[in-house]
Amino acid sequence: MPVLAYNMIQSIRLLGDAVASFEKNCVSGIRPNREKMAQNLVQSLMLVTCLSPSIGYENAAKAAHKAFEENTTLKEAVLSLGFMSSEEYDERVRPEKMV
Repeated sequence: MPVLAYNMIQSIRLLGDAVASFEKNCVSGIRPNREKMAQNLVQSLMLVTCLSPSIGYENAAKAAHKAFEENTTLKEAVLSLGFMSSEEYDERVRPEKMV
């Protein structure tokens, strides 16, 4: 029993030291790149879930595949396929409401 307790305390100390080192050498000073985050959000193909009720599952899938294959945004794909206007897309796709 004493060996078990000793090893457990040693493991807890080792884990604590690792967390402190990680914080000091990696986490400290990290700042969010909000511009890149916004860009990733706009380019996310997961936004297609907002479109299914409006344009149907098959058309939403076509738009997602087109955007993926052509490396464009979902909005550009939807507009080029003529499924919605820009205003309709902006009205339906609201990522802040998906949280």
